Amino acid sequence: MSTVVETYPDPEALAAAACDRLVGAIDAAVATRGQALIVLTGGGNGNRLLRKLAEQSQRVDWSKVHLFWGDERYVPRDDDERNDKQARAALLEHIDIPARNVHPMPASDGEFGGDLDAAALAYQQVLAAYAQQGEPAPDFDVHLLGVGPEGHINSLFPHTPAVRETARLVVGVTDSPKPPPQRITLTLPAVQRSREVWTMVSGSEKADAVAAAIGGADPVAVPPPERSAGRTRCGCSMWRPRPSCRVARASKSAAVQLGRRHSRPRSHRFAA
Repeated sequence: MSTVVETYPDPEALAAAACDRLVGAIDAAVATRGQALIVLTGGGNGNRLLRKLAEQSQRVDWSKVHLFWGDERYVPRDDDERNDKQARAALLEHIDIPARNVHPMPASDGEFGGDLDAAALAYQQVLAAYAQQGEPAPDFDVHLLGVGPEGHINSLFPHTPAVRETARLVVGVTDSPKPPPQRITLTLPAVQRSREVWTMVSGSEKADAVAAAIGGADPVAVPPPERSAGRTRCGCSMWRPRPSCRVARASKSAAVQLGRRHSRPRSHRFAA
């Protein structure tokens, strides 16, 4: 597996570059396998990318693209906090994609009500429908990720049961330290099914998390976050996939700790 770290001057430049690369990845997947399976992420960088993608929508054959989500807040379908609602506003309302190609996670006001485990299992079954025979889920072409200041990806927060999950690909979360506490998330084994994993990070408050991840910190065994000199020190590498390429796209502020804490590993390529 190769690792590529790319830095950009600001979040807008990051989103523009990620958009251009994503269009290329979709085209390559469609040409090779007849379809592209993309896992979306929420947050500022994720939504910024989707808005850029909407501007370039004519470059994509959306009939051959399937969209999934890495995590979702378990709130009512029309709640502004839902990642899929934000994605609809940023991208889906502006493109011609078949409804059957869009696979949002269940909502709390849907058929499963308060049964979070049943909702997670239902999404696992959605994934299984696009898997090769005998496999529990497909091999995603690109899994997009954001990173929290303490190092979380999807709704996999450090030192919570979800990040320790080794069997299930989708789980319910009841103890998210970031509100709301109830969520559905793909697990690390699901992330590891991706051909490419792209993290998009901006902001100096996330610099330690980026540096720790690139340095290979274990996502489960890391010590609890500590406060040092007024700054959170965290050691989480939440993505340890088996894909052919792992890409970290960061703004300069988010990448600032890389040069301070780590020499350039041979497997990493840094691009300005």
